[in-house]
Amino acid sequence: MMSYQPAPQEKLFYTGIHLDRRIRKNHPLRRIDKVIDFDFIYKEVKDKYGSNGNVSVPPPVILKLMLLLVFYNVRSERELMGTLPERLDWLWFLGYDLDTEVPNHSVLSKARKKWVVEAFKKFFEMIVWQCVEAGLVDGSKIFIDSSLIDADASNNSVVDTHSLKRYLNKSYLELERRLDEKEDTRKDTKDFREVNNRYISTTDPDASIVRVGKPKLRYHTHRVQ
Repeated sequence: MMSYQPAPQEKLFYTGIHLDRRIRKNHPLRRIDKVIDFDFIYKEVKDKYGSNGNVSVPPPVILKLMLLLVFYNVRSERELMGTLPERLDWLWFLGYDLDTEVPNHSVLSKARKKWVVEAFKKFFEMIVWQCVEAGLVDGSKIFIDSSLIDADASNNSVVDTHSLKRYLNKSYLELERRLDEKEDTRKDTKDFREVNNRYISTTDPDASIVRVGKPKLRYHTHRVQ
């Protein structure tokens, strides 16, 4: 016999609801929660808070929110806070319950300003060290990623070194003088492509012309972790 789903009815009370039972055992946040102790941050930012005034969001919660922002590639802090009530795994990770009031998105920007860059560097080092001790990081594998960065130079600054018109460009004449001084260095650069031997920017000669979509002056950067 086929069953029919009844119309949903709101309940005034829910009993026996435990977020921990709703989160699968192999959830990545479970592993992070198991091996990383975020409470170390209390000691690190103790001098950043006063003894009077409004009570802040607990520092470990702020640090976890920042981790969720990066880990799940959330586009903005507003979107993070808007999505938070819909994600049981995020609520569980933060130590929240279904009826816990979600903080305003501004707590993250205020914390970054209050804690400053040096504090975040120390947070990163301490978390990585905990991962090493827990066996999550052993250094046996290296991951490399690359991306393109737009150069701060206009395409209008590009000149054709094979054209006689370049001699009418005063900025190019100065550029040519400077390039002559490091000509030997250019010859040793094996991966300098042919197109960049001919076309060069007078304002940023180190930038390369990259044809990904519309040709632009760009730099190629690599990140290793």
